[in-house]
Amino acid sequence: MLTLRDEGLGSWLHRRARTRADRPAWSGAGEPPVTYAEAARRCDRVAHGLARRGIRPGDRVAYLGPNHPSFLEALFATAAAGAVFVPLNTRLTVPELRHQLDDSGATLLVVAPGQDAGGLETGTVTVDDLDDGVDAGPPGLPITHADPAVILYTSGTTGAPKGAVLTHGNLTWNALDVLLDVDVRADERALVYTPLFHSAALGMVTLPVLLRGGHVALQPSFDAATVLRRVTDERITLMFGVPATYDAVAALPEFDAADLSSLRTLLCGGAPVPVATIRTWQDRGLVFLQGYGMTEASPGVLLLDAEHATRKAGSAGVPHFFTDVRVRTPDGADARPGERGEVLVRAPHLMDGYWGRPDATTEAIEEGGWFRSGDVACVDDDGYVRIVDRLKDMYVSGGENVYPAEVESAVHDFPGVADCAVVGVADERWGEVGRVVVVPAARARIDPDELVAFLRGRLAGYKVPRSVVFADHLPRTPSGKLRKNEIAATHGGRGEQSGDPGT
Repeated sequence: MLTLRDEGLGSWLHRRARTRADRPAWSGAGEPPVTYAEAARRCDRVAHGLARRGIRPGDRVAYLGPNHPSFLEALFATAAAGAVFVPLNTRLTVPELRHQLDDSGATLLVVAPGQDAGGLETGTVTVDDLDDGVDAGPPGLPITHADPAVILYTSGTTGAPKGAVLTHGNLTWNALDVLLDVDVRADERALVYTPLFHSAALGMVTLPVLLRGGHVALQPSFDAATVLRRVTDERITLMFGVPATYDAVAALPEFDAADLSSLRTLLCGGAPVPVATIRTWQDRGLVFLQGYGMTEASPGVLLLDAEHATRKAGSAGVPHFFTDVRVRTPDGADARPGERGEVLVRAPHLMDGYWGRPDATTEAIEEGGWFRSGDVACVDDDGYVRIVDRLKDMYVSGGENVYPAEVESAVHDFPGVADCAVVGVADERWGEVGRVVVVPAARARIDPDELVAFLRGRLAGYKVPRSVVFADHLPRTPSGKLRKNEIAATHGGRGEQSGDPGT
């Protein structure tokens, strides 16, 4: 029996291969699955290849590429080598990528097959370059749960991205939370199409499924038709997505007739989830679980359990098993039921800090280990938490706080709305008023006056946007969050209803 000194992610494949050696661990799109035993041997060889390249414990190894088996091979090999894995966002520009490479101090860049790394000075290799084909067993380093495993860069919607340092213990505790609260099974076939460089795809699906011994089926990028086809053809059981991807799949003409009987669990997060999105999938008899998390928490914080998924639809749920959450008012007290406050999080899966940013770490994590999320929420009488909005997105109209996410949820209920965003714009009388930017569905015609009248029947007067504009699309981060700064810059300022309401 193999004795392992490694407590971290680098040992997971060997530990799981003890009972599921011949079961599939992962597969790429259109590729045969790799078993746990094969994956363990491959990652051992790549870990030794990293050492031959001069990588030592604590060094940073970056990765650039779409969802592909080489991502997971590089992740587990880097962990086994005692180094720190830094996955990069493939949608960034070369200067943005270079900033993250420089900021993390990465000395090696691993790229996916066919990935262009032009303009990046860091030494570049593929996983195949690191594998000499000689099985030498695991490196055998004494890695502990306290050692850093991954640096994940935040989305950077409010400034330069910061690198959240997640330890082996952080990622393990988060995976345990998911196993306990989502009921992940050993026979899972999880489709992962959201980017692995995003914490939800990695922490809420991939790592928990591999820890449990299931099969992770990777897809390089999102395509609604491909997702639906793979769900039916490959009998997918588990899937994570953001609201926009679920809406796109449900909008397909073939959705209503598709055989979705294999799906046991659908996880959704990354952005406020419109109730209409939840209902669409629940109407198919599926378990649709809304959650809330953040990169700094590896990422799970709240989850709406299956038993209450319908009755509490629209809520983000209750804290994960090993997670503590407070909703704190500006005066420092815990919010009463229905009262709004900032979400604070304390958990064993909370990050070690921001890489090279002790100032930002101190600002974000208070005494006692509470992390300030910057998100506004309220709690109902049963302890279920509803995320209202980001503090930075709130605007004040006539002395009243307006949270755009609440307004956006109401706009989504209007027929013909495919996507929307609400921003505050200057107003001489009220200080600020709302403007809603609407993306009409295909062939939909939306009358601005009718939309405003619809909202007046559902929202207090001060919450109803004073103007409606139209757009072909709305910019979002890879995790599905609206880029409010860009939207405000493009559609901000004062003005009346404008734009083409669709064709």
